[in-house]
Amino acid sequence: MADLDLVTLGRRIRHARKAAGLTLGALATAVDRAPSLLSQIENGRREPRLTLLQAIATALGVDVADLMKPEPPSHRAALEIALEHAQADPLYSSLGLPHVTAGPTMPAEVLESLVGLHGELRRRATEQAATPEEARRANAELRRQMRDRGNYFAETEQVAAGISRAVGHDGGPLTERGVGELTTHLGFTLHRVADLPRATRSITDLEDRRIYLPASGRGGHDPRTIVLQTLGHFALGHREPADYADFLRQRVETNYFAAALLMPEAAAADFLQRAKARRELAIDDLRDVFAVSYETAAHRFTNLATHHLGLPVHFMRVGEDGVIYKAYENDDVTFPADVTGAIEGQLVCRFWASRAVFAAPDRYATHHQYTDMGRGTYWCTTHVESTPEGDFAIDVGVPYAHSKWFQGRETTVRATSGCPDPSCCRRPPAALAGRWSSRAWPSARVHSHLLAALPPGTFPGVDDTDVYTFLERHSGAGSD
Repeated sequence: MADLDLVTLGRRIRHARKAAGLTLGALATAVDRAPSLLSQIENGRREPRLTLLQAIATALGVDVADLMKPEPPSHRAALEIALEHAQADPLYSSLGLPHVTAGPTMPAEVLESLVGLHGELRRRATEQAATPEEARRANAELRRQMRDRGNYFAETEQVAAGISRAVGHDGGPLTERGVGELTTHLGFTLHRVADLPRATRSITDLEDRRIYLPASGRGGHDPRTIVLQTLGHFALGHREPADYADFLRQRVETNYFAAALLMPEAAAADFLQRAKARRELAIDDLRDVFAVSYETAAHRFTNLATHHLGLPVHFMRVGEDGVIYKAYENDDVTFPADVTGAIEGQLVCRFWASRAVFAAPDRYATHHQYTDMGRGTYWCTTHVESTPEGDFAIDVGVPYAHSKWFQGRETTVRATSGCPDPSCCRRPPAALAGRWSSRAWPSARVHSHLLAALPPGTFPGVDDTDVYTFLERHSGAGSD
């Protein structure tokens, strides 16, 4: 009875006892136990032995299985159970308020009100927990978990491989037709619409198994990726995220799932292993063979590099202003980080390849560079991709000893970084500071998301009313 909810069990026993017309004392006599023990059982504070539960069932004229059902026996019992669980929650205990017993004389509307207040208390506490600091801590923990497994998700690979085999996709670019076959295989249909809410990339009608997509691409995203990420939620058995950390985990898993379908493990690993044997590893080649973006190819490389090639690696997506948007490492490179361990929003050293590329004569040509960091030398290959939000450097690097496997290892571009020592690049040159430090007054551009809580909701930033209104508008509309 390890998974049995004692409060529900107690309410079912009480309900059956009253239906049988027995008092607590009469039932206690029938099973030869003290009334105080049965009271504790009915109130969910004591777990009965199976022999006692069988005796209670016999005395009440019901089956043991009926007493052990997980459903409350009545609407009022459901309210009483909800109140009991809410008051056992640490959130309520932290308020120092007394325990309220839902006795038989308590009006149903009072019970409804108390349960509703507890639900709102929980909802608000969850919203308040989703602060930028909480999100950054969650992201740092998720990155640690990714490092522990070499950024390789065996379970996700297996699910993706099974689906790829089912539709006959074992390598090469995944076509739009192939995406359609994957969608059909998973029991969905695709519908492109012009009125998708701006906060969403797709909306799925779970009843009619319809996936709605924007009529045209948004934000430069590969439309194949959006479909595959959406399908990933269902293929991987995701439920509504419990909190922001769960939301982040699901996002990582669906991104991984999409990449594993665009670049199946067997084909991609074989391609990379042959390239390594020739000492010709290149993210550009992986991108071209599977017809994906450079960033998608770089991500996929980090999935497979450690597990299949034995290479420690790091990855960064850095804005033109030097701010880190995404990063991963298992090669001991030291990213700038805040006190929570988060690296997103931190500034990369000016001399790292991911920032130096923007000053290269041709910023859009693949940039190779060795950077001496005191604790070791790293080789990086960096490519700038243009998006509607600006240019971003996609950077993949390895320790010097592993550069021998890559194209571009012969580069003569070298730099030295002393970060996090402020004297490296955080302080302006003395002559420049001497001339301007007392004459400059910049007006800082404050990003509102740095001050505000994360958008509320099960899916952060998505307005449920917009989603439900959209689905109501398209429900039963026939083929689009």
